[in-house]
Amino acid sequence: MNKLFFALALLFVGMSASAQHLGTEYRLKRVIPVAGRQGIAIDSNYYYVSDTKVLYKYDKQGNLVMKNDQPFQDPKIANHFGDIDVYNGEIYCGIEKFEYGRGYNIAVSIYDAETLKWKRDLPWSPESGQVEVSGLAVDREKNMVWMSDWVDSRYVYCYSLETGQYYTKMQCRPTPYWCQGIFIADGKMLFTSDDGESLYNIPDNIYVADITEVHFTGLQEGTEVVKDTPFSVKLDKNGKPVMRKGKIAAGAKAGRVELFREMSDFRRSGEIEGLSIDPVNDDLVVLNNRGTLIVLGMSQGPFKEEGYTGEIHELYIYEKVK
Repeated sequence: MNKLFFALALLFVGMSASAQHLGTEYRLKRVIPVAGRQGIAIDSNYYYVSDTKVLYKYDKQGNLVMKNDQPFQDPKIANHFGDIDVYNGEIYCGIEKFEYGRGYNIAVSIYDAETLKWKRDLPWSPESGQVEVSGLAVDREKNMVWMSDWVDSRYVYCYSLETGQYYTKMQCRPTPYWCQGIFIADGKMLFTSDDGESLYNIPDNIYVADITEVHFTGLQEGTEVVKDTPFSVKLDKNGKPVMRKGKIAAGAKAGRVELFREMSDFRRSGEIEGLSIDPVNDDLVVLNNRGTLIVLGMSQGPFKEEGYTGEIHELYIYEKVK
């Protein structure tokens, strides 16, 4: 009987350590200051926090355990982390070279969760149309990884972890503009959207979309217009759009996006970033930055008239009410 009880207890612990189920109502439990300003990922024992150029590892009491402040294999190619996720002992990071509202050299870099050291990269397909990576999330049920785009948040982009190749993309309808981070649970994708206004203290929001049905589209040979910027086409000397032939995205899924939660309980509205769900207790954890003016995703200095001397980064930990 004791052996049976022990076995059932272990089974319960194992189930509770892989929960990550969405709720419909959350209550703020506590706030933890952290050093990073970009993303949050959670496993059974630790919080992993990304700064622009650093990876941090905290215990769940908010104590710093470890950091990697030289994470990039070539700093001239990549200088920016976005939101992150952790899966099977590995931290998935969207990296790029980011300069005032535009991303270059996008990649999915994978780090060891125990040591925070780089392990490998997954190839990126620029033919997908993605122009920036603000965050990523692993779909644990479908063995896929998705990337969000802060510059053009109309789409999120999906890659197969089995093949490492581009799989499809989803058009967000309506668009949660300036998407900063994503997370997947129960066949749904959560989006943090920096659509408030730090200057006027207007709250940011979290949105949700169903992604239970995701079909492969991949790339195909075709013709498409060449973009001069993410939002304008390149014109020839006669004023006609310049076209190119080659690999293009072969299709996309339509995603219906709804409001999940307005983040009006932040200590001050600023720049919402990554989010995650604790696999042990289903806590919703959201990273927020406050205290500075943000222009094109980059801090321009503190609100001195409010008493700020620098930017403050905090994890908001919400317990699921129902």
